[in-house]
Amino acid sequence: MMSLKQFCAASRVALATLIFCVAGSSITAQQLDEATVIKGVGAAVKARLDNVLGYTVTEHYAVYRSGDETHPAAEMTVKTVYREETGKTYTPISQSGSAILRSQVLGAILENERLLNLPGNREAAWITSANYHMQLAPGGHQMIDRRDCVVLTLVPKHSSPHLFTGTLWVDSKDFSIVQLQGVTSKSPSFITGPTQVMRQYALVSGYAQATHARAESDSFLFGKTIVKIDYSDYQVQLRPTS
Repeated sequence: MMSLKQFCAASRVALATLIFCVAGSSITAQQLDEATVIKGVGAAVKARLDNVLGYTVTEHYAVYRSGDETHPAAEMTVKTVYREETGKTYTPISQSGSAILRSQVLGAILENERLLNLPGNREAAWITSANYHMQLAPGGHQMIDRRDCVVLTLVPKHSSPHLFTGTLWVDSKDFSIVQLQGVTSKSPSFITGPTQVMRQYALVSGYAQATHARAESDSFLFGKTIVKIDYSDYQVQLRPTS
């Protein structure tokens, strides 16, 4: 039987080993260099595009005006179907509130997403080094939803309403996107200014999918407008492995 003295000594060794392993993991994460992270982000994006053949998701849109983020002026729930070969299609499930906001704001968002996800168009919005200048942000790391994230700054290489100047958080282990926050590099239309955007992501069937988004814009037609989007009930179809 182990004596008390031996037990204490063994405990100290085990504790020291644990501290060393945790510290070692932290050091490894902190030592990720910029080139490795940027390459990893591109590889994660490409893996998702190569392996996700399609998905269905329920999307709930809510429009808020005049600083009131409690009572939506318009709402819409749609079933979205994405197919690699054709892009996105939308089927309304329910809608309420201002018909003008649903048509001019939510309708415009859905049409923009439909066009963006057509084959040949979607490449222009990928978060990769082909579309962005990326740099490690000061501080380098931040915990989001219990995930250790590497923080990057994003500057678009060309002007587009689908690209953002802002900040990107990616998982330090697999470089999948966790969060994006920024301002569109180009106004989506002549009636609005640049849009402030935030998107949150989670792993679904092993690949990053949007779970929540928030967009804030200002226009002479509608004034300050905030749109919140929640995504749920994902069903993902993956490419069969050989």
